[in-house]
Order: sequence, then structure tokens, then C-alpha cells
Amino acid sequence: MATIGFEEKLWQAADKLRNNMNPSEYQHVVLGLIFLKYVSDTFNERYVELLEDDPEFAEDRDEYISEGVFWVPEHARWSYISDHSKQPEIGQIVDQALDSIEKENDSLRGVLPKNYSRPELDKRILGEIIDLFTNINVGGEDARDKDVLGRVYEYFLGKFGANEGGEFYTPKSVVKLMVEMIQPYKGKVYDPACGSGGMFVQSYKFVKEHSGNTFDISVYGQEWNPTTWKLAKMNLAIRGIENNLGAKNADTFGEDLHPTLKADYVLANPPFNDSDWGGALLENDARWKWGVPPAGNANYAWLSHMVDKLNQNGIAATVLANGSLSSNTSNEGVIRQNMIMADLVDCIVALPDKLFYSTGIPVCIWIMNRNKSHKGKTLFIDGRKLGTMVTRRLRELTDEEIRKIADTYINYKNDENYEDIQGFCKVASLDEIREHDYILTPGRYVGIEEVDDDGEPFEEKMERLTKQLAQQFQKSKELEEEIRKQLGGIGYEF
Repeated sequence: MATIGFEEKLWQAADKLRNNMNPSEYQHVVLGLIFLKYVSDTFNERYVELLEDDPEFAEDRDEYISEGVFWVPEHARWSYISDHSKQPEIGQIVDQALDSIEKENDSLRGVLPKNYSRPELDKRILGEIIDLFTNINVGGEDARDKDVLGRVYEYFLGKFGANEGGEFYTPKSVVKLMVEMIQPYKGKVYDPACGSGGMFVQSYKFVKEHSGNTFDISVYGQEWNPTTWKLAKMNLAIRGIENNLGAKNADTFGEDLHPTLKADYVLANPPFNDSDWGGALLENDARWKWGVPPAGNANYAWLSHMVDKLNQNGIAATVLANGSLSSNTSNEGVIRQNMIMADLVDCIVALPDKLFYSTGIPVCIWIMNRNKSHKGKTLFIDGRKLGTMVTRRLRELTDEEIRKIADTYINYKNDENYEDIQGFCKVASLDEIREHDYILTPGRYVGIEEVDDDGEPFEEKMERLTKQLAQQFQKSKELEEEIRKQLGGIGYEF
């Protein structure tokens, strides 16, 4: 599912705040309430289970903590908050609820927003929003499976148009594809632009689904936006995922919080074509081993940073705008050529457009590998024709399509049943890439998909089709004359 089922209600809630709150703030008020409802719903689900088994355990804190469920004091539960939604002190009640949840759960300390009692927040509207959310389950088992916190954030970015800084939540299907391709079973996983933490969530799911041990992977990340950083902390805390996202939010380029990290895996969806990344102040940075990225576009700064963070056997998967594959602007072509010649580019996947809520542009996946299994070669996969439109503006990759792309790369990497498929995948040598001026657009290499020969000779087919076209032209002419006649009959000649 591309949507989470209650987007319109979310919008209604946020829209209620538009008249008395700065647009950059009001979405986060709703997100805080969603988190509170999420925690309470999760707690209540466990509470009901315990009541059925043995009512004595229903108020036993350890029965929740042991199952990875946050302990929620009675006055912080949604039922209590909802019962007091019409009270003038509802702002204080919400703040106290969030504060007590922090105190009872160490992983949430300093993370939760506690600003609902401020005078500029209309308490009548706050109460109405609480009422609106009361019948929406966001923390039950089904909601958890859908990564509700991340998807709520995705929706808000799209709806509010808050993408000026490139803060795109990565769609679940794209995250799943990258994880399935690089398979982070064991080691350090790093995301330098971690957003709401979706990459880490999917990595943990991958390990669990493949009977691995989640204790075998450790999570490192960084996020510049303070609200998003807190959201990531909340998102990971809910799932019991230990993490090191730094002690604060910070700019990855200007203040690297993991300066000595050498990761086994990098998974990232950095801001697309970011023009305000501070490049002019970082011209002599040690990370630019393959060339200095242009100050007006951060694409190659991100690539350079990620490769620099890999250990000698490390592998990275990142989403970038398609322009990164061919741009020669301001040293980008030189950096790309140097990376290719350094034998770092393992695979390029072209994806279809409309995969993101916040932008319709087509994107690609770069797989960078410090220790390629096939030296001097790069796999190109053209997936532009894949995906299913789930709304008029949004496309998703199916599980089968994800498997098709991932298996193609894995089979190539492991020398197992791989073969070039015209129009879909092709292994190219460095010489071939050089012939294409170091442009990495998959369509240049995979060719056009073969069309089955229907056995009809070309001359016969053309004769048949031209006759058919002539008949259609004649029919069109007749219809045009009839329309003119009918319009003339009612006084509209032309």
C-alpha cells in the first residue's frame, strides 16, 4: 500500500492549526500527537493481551519493557488524554504525558516535543485534533508493519510541499530494493542523511526475515534537521533498535559526527541536487579524493562522503537524481570519471518516475563497492518501465520487481546464472564506459528491449497498416463533417 489509510484526517488536523501557527511548526505538533497515540496504542494492545492472560500483570511495567513496549503511565495514556480533551489545561496534560513517558523510558529522554502548553497554540483546536485521532489506530500490529511514523512524515512532506531542503522520505519499496541488493547481514550500517530512520528499519527487517541476528548489525546515522532527528530517534526507539545518531542534529558536511567511522554498509537517500550545502567552505576537505564537488550541487559531495566512510570491503547504495549519471557541470564529469577509473562503481539502476510523494523526477541507485567481485566491470539495470501506479501521482515497485532487480545484481555479483538481457541489464567494461564518455545512463548500455517477431514480412505489414490508417483518416473526415453539420443546424457554423 502506498498510503497509510488516514491521510485526509491528518490533513484535516494540520489544517485546523494553519490560522494560528507558522507553517514550519504546525506539522510537527500533529507529528508529536501521532507519536503519543502510537505509543499509547502499542501499550494498549499489550495491555489487552495481559488482561486476558492474567489481570494482575496488566500494570506490571516489566511485562511491557520485556516485550519492547514502552511503559505508559496511566495519565499519559490516550484514553486519559482523550477524556480531558475539552479541558482548558489540555496543553499541560499533553506535555506532562510526554514528559512522564520520557522519564519512564530511557531511550526517549530529550527526544519528545513538550511545547503544547504554549499560549499561541489554541487549546480548543488542540482538543479537536485529539478527538480526531481518537478513533485512528496508529500503533497496532498492522500500523507497525506499515512503518507509520515514517509514512506519516512522508505524507506531510508531500502535502505541505516542505521539500525545499530536499528532505524526502524514501519510499518503502525503494528502501527495500537497496537493502535487498547490498544485504546488510552483519557489521556497521551508516546513513549520512538518515531522515526518519527508514533505512535502518528496513535493514533490521531484512536481517530478521533472513533468520539473522539483529545484534550483529550496529546503526550509525546523522541528520541535520532537529525535528527530523528527533523523529528518527523516536522511530528507532519504538522498534528497540540501538543506534548512534550523534548527540544532536548536525550538518554531515560541516560537522561530521562520526569522523573515524569506517562502515561495512552505507544506505542513503540524500537531498537531491542540493545547492545550499556549504561547498564553498569545504574546497580543501580530505573527503574529495576524486575531485572537488561543485558548490552548487551536492550530489557528488554525498557520493564522495559515502565512499570515504566505507571500509576496504564496504559497499554503499544511494538514491540520486538521474542527472548525476551524465552531468559534466563544474567538475562532476571529472569526479565521475575518476570514480569509474578507481573501479568503485559496481552497479547503476535506473528507476521510474513518480516514486516519491514530494517529487516526480526519475531517480537512480548507485552501488559503490570498495571490493568489487568483477574488477573493471559495471552492471547496468534499466528499471524505468517497472512500477505500478497506485494513485494518479504515485508509483510503487512491486515485491516481484524488487526481487527481479536485486536477484539480477546478486547473481551477477556471485557468478550465479547471470546473463545480459537486452533492454533490461548489461555488464559493461571500463573500455565501453570510456566509449560513452563516462556517462552512466543504463539505457546507453542495455539497448532496446527485444520485440517478439510475429512472422509477418515487413512489406506486408506496412501495406496492411497503411491501408488501416487510410481507413481511419477517412472515418475521421466523415465524423468531422457530421459534427460541422450538427453544429450548423443549431446556429454554430464554422
